[in-house]
Amino acid sequence: MMARTKKGRRSYSAGEWGRNRVRVFPDPRTGIMQVQWHEDGRRLTRSLRHRDWDQAKQQADEIAAGLAEPVVANAAEAEPEPLTLGALFDIYGDEVTPTKAKVTQKHDRRAMKMFLRFFGKHRKAATLSQRDWDRFIRARRAGRAGWSGKPAADRTIQQDLKLLLAILNWAARSRDEEGRLLLDSNPLRGLKTPSEKNPTRVMLTQAEYEALLRVADEVDWRFRVALVLAHETGHRIGSIRQLRWSDIEIDARTIRWRAEHEKTGYEHRTPMTAMARAALVEARRRNPGIGDAPVMPAPKDPFACMSRSLARDWWKRAEKLAGLDPKRGRGWHSLRRKFASDLMDLPLKVLCDLGGWKTAQTVLQCYQRPDEERLRKALEAYREVGSGSNLQT
Repeated sequence: MMARTKKGRRSYSAGEWGRNRVRVFPDPRTGIMQVQWHEDGRRLTRSLRHRDWDQAKQQADEIAAGLAEPVVANAAEAEPEPLTLGALFDIYGDEVTPTKAKVTQKHDRRAMKMFLRFFGKHRKAATLSQRDWDRFIRARRAGRAGWSGKPAADRTIQQDLKLLLAILNWAARSRDEEGRLLLDSNPLRGLKTPSEKNPTRVMLTQAEYEALLRVADEVDWRFRVALVLAHETGHRIGSIRQLRWSDIEIDARTIRWRAEHEKTGYEHRTPMTAMARAALVEARRRNPGIGDAPVMPAPKDPFACMSRSLARDWWKRAEKLAGLDPKRGRGWHSLRRKFASDLMDLPLKVLCDLGGWKTAQTVLQCYQRPDEERLRKALEAYREVGSGSNLQT
């Protein structure tokens, strides 16, 4: 007799092919154990009416050995139990979340835990309604639904609810092993997520950047490298701080941005400017690593990349040294907005490829901000065109 447990979705098989093969697995909708075997050329499936994995494996061994009969309720005839949020999130977390970028995987897991804590793991997914939607938004705004206990901004709540909608939409398109849809439809379809009326989107000015650059060496050489790369490449600090020497080609002047560190989830290469190259040459002098050694290692661990919290703390320290008054929203991401605005004259496709943006719409709505000088020049050019056409007339 042969027994084995399949990788991926949990499944256990006992017996031999073509003779006494028996398989047990949890119903993806409910988690209730199912037993499957062949009889007279037909594949039969029955419910074991429990969720105990060890008991199910023991039953499979006994059935395959002829010590027991699968005389239980016919799963095809019985009405399947409704899909719970706990079961749905388990399936989505096993099959979909691992295909996303690491930072997105982390958000998925934290958000799903939050939803389970708020709605309950045994809550039937199909019963979610407008009242649950509104109740969650109120609780999240008041700090009663998240992990920190602090009120969440509408932008954060929007990201959470977009994930919930995506999971429910996926369930409404996916089928279980018996060909049944996990959900007949998304019960929250069409509901609007909250959005900030006046979101804080600070853009770092050239004067502020130069002030930070002047004091960068007083903070740490790694901070200076990260600051220059953020300014010259337009990429997120999460991608910059995790760069490794295998991603850098100084002679070819290119940088590889790994998919697992990108919010968009795709790998790409960009050319580097002379300033970026000079910063990386200095980093190589300070930290002569090769291969997958970090470009900017953690101060106490040369094999680990500098942490997100350290990058944040160094930014705050640099602001104080530069004499910049605290401003909400001024941080690493404000350099990304500066990059998008400084290169506003480039075709949007080129800008998206350089900065790693997924869509041009994101750049237009959230990143580009024309300054007064640019607006004035555009207006003067418009007037010159208008004057010229009047003269010709």
